Amino acid sequence: MNSTKYKKMVEEMTPKENRLINMLIAFVVGGIIGLIGMVLFVNLNKVYNEELSIAFMLLIMIITSALLTCLGISDTLFSKFKCGLIIPITGFAHSISSSILDYKKEGLINMGSNAFKLAGSVILYGVVSAVILTLVKVILNV
Repeated sequence: MNSTKYKKMVEEMTPKENRLINMLIAFVVGGIIGLIGMVLFVNLNKVYNEELSIAFMLLIMIITSALLTCLGISDTLFSKFKCGLIIPITGFAHSISSSILDYKKEGLINMGSNAFKLAGSVILYGVVSAVILTLVKVILNV
């Protein structure tokens, strides 16, 4: 079987995803994550100052996502809700937790050295894009 026939067969057999529905789901789920964060922030802000409330809210979101990853629940949620869960800080916590779980049998050193395997690119490109956008802002004097 030549490669063009194979590619055609693969295209026919690959399930088609509805991108519009996926974007809508991601938008709604991301909004719900934001709403949960705001409710946490507002309630924490009644007790603590603003900076501490933000820190505690982020900590709760990170711990919840890491715990769901460790319990094996996150993979199902991420496959259904995709970018709605991946883009907020919950996705970052999931990527670190899942990397650690993958290497838990190899000892603490390998767990630590591989913790940022997935999240490292997010950190790298986040910092690089922040530097570039800051330079553009300084140059344009905006």
